[in-house]
Amino acid sequence: MGHRIGIVAGSGMLPFLILEKAKKKDYACTVVGLKGEADPGLEGKAEVFRWIEGGDIPGLISFLKKNGIHEVLMVGKVDQRQIFEEERFDQGLLVLLRSMKDKTPTSLMEALIKLLGREGIRVIDPTPFLSSYFCQEGVMTEFKPNAEMENDIQLGSRMAKKIADLDVGQTVIVKDKTVVAIEGIEGTDETIKRGGELAGKGIVAVKAARTSQDMKIDLPGVGLRTIETLVEVEGAALCIEALKVLFFQKEEAISLANNNKILIMAKEFKDI
Repeated sequence: MGHRIGIVAGSGMLPFLILEKAKKKDYACTVVGLKGEADPGLEGKAEVFRWIEGGDIPGLISFLKKNGIHEVLMVGKVDQRQIFEEERFDQGLLVLLRSMKDKTPTSLMEALIKLLGREGIRVIDPTPFLSSYFCQEGVMTEFKPNAEMENDIQLGSRMAKKIADLDVGQTVIVKDKTVVAIEGIEGTDETIKRGGELAGKGIVAVKAARTSQDMKIDLPGVGLRTIETLVEVEGAALCIEALKVLFFQKEEAISLANNNKILIMAKEFKDI
């Protein structure tokens, strides 16, 4: 095996995909699974694996150093609601959290990246492993946008970019030129469900990246589960920012969308 690399794994498919790609590039992978987040299936795929509580930063640092890890990828979702569960944190992390001016996803990740850096562990950009999951601009489904959808997508694009830049969320739900729901701490799928409950069938979901997106921090992504949620609420469309939002399980998601007459498209948000 070649260069040693660490992977700190949250929930979702991304840790599996990163691990698979890293192995193909001949990296020796040491994986830390965050308890309550990472999929147990990762344990059988990594050469070296350990479960760690999300608040146990000293344990994380100690394990990575013990295994000679100086570069690490931080991938997968972490439920941000954990910041309210202070009993899970060690004292050092509590002091850090209480000293922060805010606890947005970007602020939390930047603080962790700095903390790891002081210990000689560099957090690196995962995008070289993920280039095939970004989408060029265009419609991906058989179902094309009508004038009403185009209006909603245009509005959603502007608003999604604004809330992403404010570090509030990355997804906006629109119907009939009205913003119905904005993503907060709950995540994309729950935002889609809330939008469907509020506005009924026919909603449009739009997901954007930050204008100055640090690719090491909270990469935006969608996948099969996103389309399954749109099917549940009888949604009309999903639009993602081209070349900025990851799309996993694309073939299965597009097939499901076609079967339910849901539009999927990628769009550049440069002129909003």
